[in-house]
Amino acid sequence: MKLTRHFSILTIIVNFYICASAFAADLSLWPEIKSPLAKDPAIERKITNLLNQMSLEQKVGQMVQAEITWVTPEDVKKYHLGSVLNGGGSFLNGNRNATVNDWVTFMDELYLASMDTSEGGLPIPMTYGIDAVHGNNKFIGATLYPHNIGLGAANNPKLIHQIGEATAKEVLLAGIDWTFAPTLAVARDDRWGRTYESYSEDPEIVALYAKEMIEGLQGKASTNEFLNEDHIYSTAKHWVGDGGTLNGIDQGDNLDAERDLIDHHAAAYFPALKAGVQSIMASHNMWHGERLHGSKYLLTDVLKGKLGFDGFIVGDWNSHSKIPGCTNDSCPQAIDAGLDMFMVVEEWKNFIENTIKQVKTGEVSLSRIDEAVRRILRVKIRSGLFEKGLPSKRKYANKNELLGAPAHKDIARQAVRESLVLLKNNHNILPLNTNLNVLVAGDGAENMSKQTGGWTINWTGEGNQKSDFPGGTSIYDGIKLAVEAGGGKSTLSPNGSFKVKPDVAIVVFGENPYAEWIGDIKSIIYQQQSHRDAKLIESLQAQGIKVVSVFLSGRPLWVNREINASTAFIAAWLPGSEGIGIADVIFKNNKGNIKHDFKGKLSFSWPKLSSQVVLNRGDTNYDPLFPYGYGLTYKDKVMVGELSTESDFKMEVLKDIPYMVMKGRTNENWNYQLRTKNLQKDIHTPIGKVDGFSMIEADKDIQGDAKEFTWDGTNDVAVYITSNWFREDLSNYLFNNSRLAFDIRVEDYPQGPLLVKMGCSIGACGAFDISPLVNKFKLHSWNKVSIDLLCFANAGVEFERSSAPFILASKDVAKVRVANVEYVPNQAGTADIKCTN
Repeated sequence: MKLTRHFSILTIIVNFYICASAFAADLSLWPEIKSPLAKDPAIERKITNLLNQMSLEQKVGQMVQAEITWVTPEDVKKYHLGSVLNGGGSFLNGNRNATVNDWVTFMDELYLASMDTSEGGLPIPMTYGIDAVHGNNKFIGATLYPHNIGLGAANNPKLIHQIGEATAKEVLLAGIDWTFAPTLAVARDDRWGRTYESYSEDPEIVALYAKEMIEGLQGKASTNEFLNEDHIYSTAKHWVGDGGTLNGIDQGDNLDAERDLIDHHAAAYFPALKAGVQSIMASHNMWHGERLHGSKYLLTDVLKGKLGFDGFIVGDWNSHSKIPGCTNDSCPQAIDAGLDMFMVVEEWKNFIENTIKQVKTGEVSLSRIDEAVRRILRVKIRSGLFEKGLPSKRKYANKNELLGAPAHKDIARQAVRESLVLLKNNHNILPLNTNLNVLVAGDGAENMSKQTGGWTINWTGEGNQKSDFPGGTSIYDGIKLAVEAGGGKSTLSPNGSFKVKPDVAIVVFGENPYAEWIGDIKSIIYQQQSHRDAKLIESLQAQGIKVVSVFLSGRPLWVNREINASTAFIAAWLPGSEGIGIADVIFKNNKGNIKHDFKGKLSFSWPKLSSQVVLNRGDTNYDPLFPYGYGLTYKDKVMVGELSTESDFKMEVLKDIPYMVMKGRTNENWNYQLRTKNLQKDIHTPIGKVDGFSMIEADKDIQGDAKEFTWDGTNDVAVYITSNWFREDLSNYLFNNSRLAFDIRVEDYPQGPLLVKMGCSIGACGAFDISPLVNKFKLHSWNKVSIDLLCFANAGVEFERSSAPFILASKDVAKVRVANVEYVPNQAGTADIKCTN
């Protein structure tokens, strides 16, 4: 029986407008800062001499930073590239297990290519940038420190300096000379997916740390240690206002008044500049509707002018393309605005070609090109790249013993101890004796991926295994060592089951890893649908077991239900590779004395109500559950009473808003799964592979918002967006005349059927062949394909219990990129593939 459509009598169109009041920028509000590094006449003469010898092509090449996936050493030589980077989701030669020696060898190849003069090139060393944001986190075996939110709670500037120094050494051993750190964002809305990259909601701690981290990485300005062989140069990011976007939307619009922009979001840049930071990364976000990459006022007038910055401004992952009128491969507007080095990623060759044409036609001034290149050369000369020679010959190159060195792990372990914030300790259950029978529950206890968070080995931190952290310790490792040394017993049971009733349960739980926009949330309610972890803690409590909860998160969340069921509750943030530091604090020593007391104090206010998505010290009517600066110690005798678990947060659900199934990453409730006749493989990492098929990360509009699927014709493979446990009622989209729509870019035309399906009770239903459509598309161009949802319903899909909202399958050769898979209401009539009632 076919489904009959129901048409509504009235169609309600809701328009949302954000009206920012007009304002006039006021340069006088900004402080005047003098660089601690006086202009060196010898350096400036050397720069002038180089500029006089450089062709236009060589100059533009210096302004480009290409991504490792899309560049070779020969490219560096041919196009005079100034820099190379690797994105968070890419690896050297696609190998996440590349050795230190592999990296050093590659750095040598890039360096030699940049210094090759055989075809008229000038010997200008390239520079390599990497996101070493909590240690050299790309490298397996590196020491990983707590993410910034945890370090903010530690409030220990000296420790931050030590972390900077240690990180520099673990970067230098790979022959790399530049890190995209520290992040100086001041996160004001905890729904933002980068909150954990912020030291605090208040600029006080962030400003204090900026100087220490930069001097730890670079050395102290105007001394012999500055940018010497023990240091790398750093990047203050992201200039400016990224932590204050409306509704916490990553890359969104910051509507703060200029005074607030200065006092909150720019405050940490002032000490960074005084510390001699050599590069500053422009932010993805807008300020009153204008993209930072195109803001001449904030890049040139403020940063380079009033604030006296004489290093170079680097762009962020193709962000120049978001400026109206720009594309990935062309953006004269950003050049004019003051961006010096462009992170062009894939289309960098076309960018170079287009920029050269724009200079020749006068659209871009040669003086602006010269100014950008002068700044880049100044940093390269200051950092000693012209004298340091081959990366493999530098002081720390190939010193594998420094990767995860014991001294560095000691610093990280201390950072874990000091970052822990004790929110509840009723009846002073903590610290625990070590001679107890301890049940360790929760899915975070033996989960290195969860405790290290995003920006760990891969971009989002998803899918990492314990074997990826040689020498690292899980939280359970630390508990087991402490308990067994004291004569007690520890049992790991993620679901909380046990044979012998324990004396105490330690439950470790929290957020799964994420990065950037993938981590944006609409609500701060933790597990608002499943309440899985709350139910686990409550079940233990109901059996008369005292529970110590260890909460892993990249931000404060509304966890009143979980706190109520816990005797003690610890905000452990994202502690990194040295999980043993938690046991150092929560257990006594074997003599029954305190080993380490809690030192952490909240650098982010903790919400009392689920509606407190924006909650910051100094707010009008400031009323948190635990205020900024809160944190118990073992001397405190504080009882936390029963908290309200009634949510007052109203999430607005609009009928005309599309349901997003996939935008690079899947909707948070789904994951990728690859299926063949004999295999079903869940994919929780950015890339995946089975016989005859591979998927990798790709870009459409922003980093990682697409996937590239390749079938080689040797196997019948289906890509499912599905879940082994989650089902969702999507019937409202069926009755609301919706269509399935997605963007597709054909890289190699399908040599047979390319089938779109959905999940139903007997497997996959629908099987609509889109190859006749996509074979008409121009190669390497984005197009949209859409199918009436009614077609799938007629084929047996039960939308009330959706198990896989999108499936793409082929057994023949095909290569396509897919982005923005969504159900779009009231658009069935415009679908490419329509069905009758």
